[in-house]
Amino acid sequence: MGAHAFVLDVRGPGANTDSAVRMLDDVTGIWFSGGDQNRLTAALRGSRLEQAIRARYMAGAVVGGTSAGAAVMTNPMLTGDERRPGGSRRPADSTQANITIDRDNVVTAPGFGLLPGAIVDQHFVRRRRQNRLMSLVLENPSLLGIGIDESTALVVRPGGSWEIIGASVAVIFDARSSDVTPAGAVLGASGIRTHVLPAGSTFNPSTGRVTRLGVAR
Repeated sequence: MGAHAFVLDVRGPGANTDSAVRMLDDVTGIWFSGGDQNRLTAALRGSRLEQAIRARYMAGAVVGGTSAGAAVMTNPMLTGDERRPGGSRRPADSTQANITIDRDNVVTAPGFGLLPGAIVDQHFVRRRRQNRLMSLVLENPSLLGIGIDESTALVVRPGGSWEIIGASVAVIFDARSSDVTPAGAVLGASGIRTHVLPAGSTFNPSTGRVTRLGVAR
């Protein structure tokens, strides 16, 4: 696409070196690859390189990622783990993950927090991850849950609006005005707003309104 790209391979103490930080001085885009989001945060969180990435973002550079690289954008961040797979009703004949909506089951860790007020999940529709994102949203109703499917992206515009691009959809769970069951009770809620947004859709996270739903084909 005409860009000059390079790979920055960070290992051990490399995230705190002058040479690594200087490599980001003039970049206009930073991309996190997929894999394991826990390895990304272990390598960068609290480092000088994370501070440099944040500084470039605040200066107008585009920061993005795929799969694990998308999960790290929010705080809290999904780790991909469960504490009690299946909860109290785990079927003996199933090894599937995320088959329950439950409290204190989905494991999170601090992410980079570049997209405040949200929790990002990835491979969302293809891998049927609605249960784990819904659980987290109900436990953290002040945060928007955004599930991004494969071959699809959420673009955060400079003014703060969200736009969906790509081949599939993004699903938004908004429980900010819902009634959630109290601590100690079975996790549940009423009045949750759900948006299934195809490419071309735009969303205002401040108001919770879809400002455009898809585009005409």
